[in-house]
Amino acid sequence: MAKAQKKWSQDVTEHSDAMDLKEGVFKSDDPKKIARSVKRSAEKSDRRKASPFRAAMSMLTFYINRAGDHLTKKRRGTLEKAKDELRKDFGRQPKD
Repeated sequence: MAKAQKKWSQDVTEHSDAMDLKEGVFKSDDPKKIARSVKRSAEKSDRRKASPFRAAMSMLTFYINRAGDHLTKKRRGTLEKAKDELRKDFGRQPKD
């Protein structure tokens, strides 16, 4: 079953209308750097269907959800902070 799920998420990443991300973007320890990179990719992408904000937030959420329990608390915290930075970059209120 795990093999089928992995294949599904890989297929989504490679063949969906998701935007193209800079390789290794989610490995950074700087939430602002992650947010800026995802935002830049969302704004440049011609493969997205949603607004740049929604596309960028969806990619961050997709990555967090797919990594699941394999993320350390610190790593998950960094990615959650990146979501707040992304909201700020798009002029939206960060979640409390």
